[in-house]
Amino acid sequence: MSILVIAEHDNAGLKAATLNAVTAAAEIGARLGTDIHVLVAGADCGTVAEHATRIRGVTRVKVADAAHYGDQTAENLAALIVAVVDSSAGGYTHILAAATSNGKNTLPRVAALLDVAQISEIIAVVDVDTFVRPIYAGSALATVKSADAVKVITLRSTSFDAASQGGNAAIEAIPVGPDLGQAKLIGREMTRSARPELAAAKVIVAGGRGLASGENYHKLLEPLADKLGAALGASRAAVDAGFAPNDYQVGQTGKIVAPALYIAIGISGAIQHLAGMKDSRVIVAINKDPDAPIFQVADYGLVADLFQAVPELLAGL
Repeated sequence: MSILVIAEHDNAGLKAATLNAVTAAAEIGARLGTDIHVLVAGADCGTVAEHATRIRGVTRVKVADAAHYGDQTAENLAALIVAVVDSSAGGYTHILAAATSNGKNTLPRVAALLDVAQISEIIAVVDVDTFVRPIYAGSALATVKSADAVKVITLRSTSFDAASQGGNAAIEAIPVGPDLGQAKLIGREMTRSARPELAAAKVIVAGGRGLASGENYHKLLEPLADKLGAALGASRAAVDAGFAPNDYQVGQTGKIVAPALYIAIGISGAIQHLAGMKDSRVIVAINKDPDAPIFQVADYGLVADLFQAVPELLAGL
C-alpha cells in the first residue's frame, strides 16, 4: 500500500505546492508505514521527474510522458490517475494534490471516477482517515473522517511546510493513456512581473477599497512593494472596483497566502479576505477605522490615514 502525490509542474520544473503535498503525504505515511509515490504526467517532462526524485521522503516517481499530457488537461490527467490506481499491485490508500487551480480541477474528477468522496483543502492530518478542513470561509474548522478505501484529498499548501531535498527515489516509466479529446487548451495569457509570485511570496503588500482609486493603489503600494521585495495583493473590493487585476486578489475566492509578513493597507477585513491571509506569520494593518475587523487578526495595527502613513513608512525604510 502506498500514497500517491500528483505533481504540479510546467514540464520544466516542479511547482512549489508539490513539496507541500509531499509533506502532508509524509504525515499520513508515518502513521501507515507506507511509501510515497509521485506521479509526473507531462510532455518532455524528464527534468521534472529528476527534480521529484530528490524530494526527501519520496520512494518512487512514476512518469507518463506523452504529448497529450503537456497541457495538463484535467480530463486526461484524471483518467491516467485512475488507471495508475487500478493497475497498482499494492494499491493506493490516499491520492493527494495541492488545492491549486489544477488540483481543484483534476481531483474531483478522480473522486467521481473512483466513486468516492473528495476531502477538500485539508489543513491538518489527525490520523490516516481523519482530517481538519476549514468551513464557512475559515471561520470554523471541521474534523472529517472518511471510510473510503481510497482517500482523494486536496490540501491547503500554506498549512504544510515544503518537503526538503535529499531524496533519491527511483524513476518508473508507466504506460500512457489515450487522449480522450474532451478538452483542448487554446492558449494561455501569462502575467509576467519582476515581483515575486503572490502565492509564494515571503512579503505581501495588499491594498483595499480605502485606497479610493487604482491610481492611488499603484502610486502608494508599488514603491513600498519594490522597497520590501514584496508581491502586490488586493482585497476583493479593490479588485471589483478595478484598482487591481483579478490575479492579485487574496481571499476565499482569490489566492490563499501565508507569507512571513502581510501588510494590509486600507483593507477593512471582511471574512472573505481574512480566510485567505490570516495564517500569515506577521500581519500589519493600516486603517483609519479603529473598529475595522482586520485589527482582530493583526499583530501590529496602525489607526491612521493611509495617505499620510504609507509615505512616512516608505520614507523610513
